Amino acid sequence: MDTPSSKRSWLNKEGITMKDLFTTGEAADICRVSQQTIIRCFDSGRLQGFRVPGSKFRRIPRQKLVQFMKENSIPLDNLESGKKKVLVVDDDGEIVELITEILLRDGRFEVETASSGYEAGITTEQFQPDLILLDYMLPDINGNIVCQTIKKNPKLESTKVIIVSGVIKQDEIDQLLKFGAEDFIKKPFTVTELTDRITAALQMV
Repeated sequence: MDTPSSKRSWLNKEGITMKDLFTTGEAADICRVSQQTIIRCFDSGRLQGFRVPGSKFRRIPRQKLVQFMKENSIPLDNLESGKKKVLVVDDDGEIVELITEILLRDGRFEVETASSGYEAGITTEQFQPDLILLDYMLPDINGNIVCQTIKKNPKLESTKVIIVSGVIKQDEIDQLLKFGAEDFIKKPFTVTELTDRITAALQMV
């Protein structure tokens, strides 16, 4: 796997930092496919770039990534915004408002919300989030069912899921992690704990 993150960047007209060189992992997140898919496309010549001299690491220039995305009908919005997409799913309006405020104030995230499993499914298809903060006890369905459904969808193979709950047993947490959840956060939580867990799951640190 290519791991060291590229540091080359510039500012767009809105003042958002825009990278001009990407690792295969970063390209995979932007295209919402697995890193192995990006590596295969790179090695076959479908995605152009270069190898770092003296190492196994691959690098993809921005213009080549844009070209690849256009050729394969991959939306460019995730590349252009420079922000990670987070879907907050909880039927507690105060919790949703709190988390949304925290993430928007942070400045590194785009946020959408849902209050039920059904609404979460529709929003996930439309929003294509990088990460879902998922309440375990939703009014219409349990979080483990939502988690399993997400993980079975090939289009969402790179989407991370963090379960949030105030009352849950350890064996239930273990089961959720088995079903593909990335992490678990217990309510109540601090601002620092929430952002730290999200950035860790999205490998932003």
